[in-house]
Amino acid sequence: MSKVKFEAGAVRWFGRPLDRLRPVERRILEQAHARQPIAADSNAAFEAQLSLGDRLSDKIAIIGGSWGFILAFLAFLVVWAVANTLLLTTNPFDPYPFIFLNLILSMLAAIQAPIIMMSQNRAAARDRLDAGHDYQVNLKAEIEILALHEKVDALRSAELAALAATLAAISERLERMERGLS
Repeated sequence: MSKVKFEAGAVRWFGRPLDRLRPVERRILEQAHARQPIAADSNAAFEAQLSLGDRLSDKIAIIGGSWGFILAFLAFLVVWAVANTLLLTTNPFDPYPFIFLNLILSMLAAIQAPIIMMSQNRAAARDRLDAGHDYQVNLKAEIEILALHEKVDALRSAELAALAATLAAISERLERMERGLS
C-alpha cells in the first residue's frame, strides 16, 4: 500500500491529506495499513447496551407478532363470544355486541402498539449500526483492492522493464552478428 504514506504526522492517501478524510475513513485506512481486521460482532455490542425494558419489549413484540399469539387470541375471542351468547343466555357477563370485550381489545392495542414500536425503533437502530459496519468493511475492501491494483501494476511494470531489457540485449546481439557478417 505505497500510496499511503505515514510520515511525521503528514499522512496522505492518493495525494489527499489525512485531515481531509472523515474520521471513519481515517480509522479504516490506518487499520488497513496496520493489517488489522475490521470485522466486529455488532449484534453483541448492541445487545450489551439494551436495558431490561428493552429486552422485555423485544420479547413482547416477538410473542405479539407470532402466529401462536394470533391463533390463541382468536380462540379466546371465540370462547368469549360463545360463552356470552349461548352458555350464559340467562345472565351473560358481556352480552352482544360485547362492549366489555371491545374495551379489553382497545386497551390491549393501546399497550401493545407502543411496545412494538419501541422494538421496531431498536431494530432500526441495529440496522443503522449494521449499515455503518458494512460501510467500514466495504471501505477497507476498496482500500485493499486499490493496494492490490497497485501491486499488480508494479509487477507489470517490472515485467515490462525486464522484457524491454531482454529485447534490448537481443537487439544488440543481432546488431553485433550483422556487423560480424558484413
